[in-house]
Amino acid sequence: PVAHRFVYRVFSMLIDIDRIDEAAATSRFFSRNRFNLFSFFDRDHADEDPAPLAARIRATLWGAGFRGDGRIELLCYPRVLGYAFNPLSVYYCFDANGALEAVLYDVRNTFGERHGYLIAADPGAEIIQQSADKNFYVSPFMDMDQRYDFTLSHPGDHLTVSIAQHDGEGPIFLASFAGDRREMCDRTLIDAFFRYPMMTLKVIAAIHLEAARLFAKGLRLRPRPPAPERAVSVIARTVRRRDAA
Repeated sequence: PVAHRFVYRVFSMLIDIDRIDEAAATSRFFSRNRFNLFSFFDRDHADEDPAPLAARIRATLWGAGFRGDGRIELLCYPRVLGYAFNPLSVYYCFDANGALEAVLYDVRNTFGERHGYLIAADPGAEIIQQSADKNFYVSPFMDMDQRYDFTLSHPGDHLTVSIAQHDGEGPIFLASFAGDRREMCDRTLIDAFFRYPMMTLKVIAAIHLEAARLFAKGLRLRPRPPAPERAVSVIARTVRRRDAA
């Protein structure tokens, strides 16, 4: 409805969720479930579920019919000085042979609600291309009758995540992230802290700033439906597998 664009510099962590404690043990500035310059709190990604994060994600995979017997890498923002808000966390779920089996998109809105989209992956595809119907309220300016197209690279030295949102008339919104891998060590963390000061506070502040700009351009709030009863929507097929399935 209106032209709008924004660009922010941020950083994310890509971490094996079975090795978070190992990562914390090798750094003075990163901790698990306790305050530090950077930290990872399981409850940021698991709501009130007391089960360890890795066990909870594998239970979700098993419940959807996936093997869930390989590593799981999570792309997310860490807490910085005790605070984080993750609009989107991405779980890359591999099988025991190292093939990408599924991707779980864990979406959170500013109303304290969370919903996931679990989508099967084509293990032979160089680029991950997946789709899902929108069934969770995120932006108050977006209607619900829309669809997401996800395009991701496999985790490596360079990583990209792109999400195109469509309604019945065509493209509405495009969000993308691109980053280069750096080894997680004390020097990298200190550099990130000063290069992206108070980064996680900037994320939530930017969300509200862009909302104010959109409101000033004439967009108005859409009604917010109840969150889905199921915590995760399971999508059985990918875009690339559609013709063969």
